[in-house]
Amino acid sequence: MAGALALARAALPAVPGVNQLPGVRKAPASEFTGIARTGPVTEIDPRHVAAYARVCGFPRRDTVPVTYPHLLTFDLQMQIMSSAAFPWPAIGTVHLENTVTSHRPIALTETLGATTSVREPRPHPKGTLLDFVSTISSGDEIVWESTSTYLRRGRGTEDAPRGLDLPLVPEGRTTWDLPGDLGRRYGSVSGDLNPIHLYPLTARALGFKRQIAHGMWTKARCLAAIENRLPDGVRVEVSFRKPVFLPGRVAFGLEGDRSAWSFSLTSPEDRSTHLVGRATAL
Repeated sequence: MAGALALARAALPAVPGVNQLPGVRKAPASEFTGIARTGPVTEIDPRHVAAYARVCGFPRRDTVPVTYPHLLTFDLQMQIMSSAAFPWPAIGTVHLENTVTSHRPIALTETLGATTSVREPRPHPKGTLLDFVSTISSGDEIVWESTSTYLRRGRGTEDAPRGLDLPLVPEGRTTWDLPGDLGRRYGSVSGDLNPIHLYPLTARALGFKRQIAHGMWTKARCLAAIENRLPDGVRVEVSFRKPVFLPGRVAFGLEGDRSAWSFSLTSPEDRSTHLVGRATAL
């Protein structure tokens, strides 16, 4: 519920008229220097972990899936995006890249703290990049970190870096059929109820021909496929290239070994790339 309320607040600046109200009106981008939020220390809920594992394809274990801590940071990201001090509306912000660093497995019995901050924007050929940097701690120990990079489309800088350099796209040899309700199932677990993921009608209202899968679900599903081959300490980088429309079919590709895996999701029809990533041992 917290994620849904935060998402609703984050959508208000995209509503004409409403976006000029006090508390909703956004600060000028020229004044932005960064924002940070810290969440409460929270005990892991094994039932929530089990529900997440089920929708993403992870096996049940006494540790959390490597991407699960992202859920503990999502509401903090929405709090930042809905803040009047954050100059850009959440609607229309594109999740372009995500990097997770898991320093060790996190047990279901642990109590975790979460912090998220956003840095000053960076130039991109198609607009502006914003890096949301999150840290998960167990007591005084940092156990998990991530950077979610979002693109705000607009006037870009032609010679600016385009982002992660992940040139290897392994050929997809295993196909997965994705149901039309996948976005609603993942959204109910993750709290990310962005309308582009829910129904054809809500997705079309925001410019998509029908609903699309969450980027973080596609990353999680790829890692679930190789979960038993990942080292305890791992860094996983992904670039989200093209939306995965639901219902739909994707092909999973994989190359490498335990020290370094390259993986991808591609279209079985035209071989276009939806996601490309790599997982390397720390």
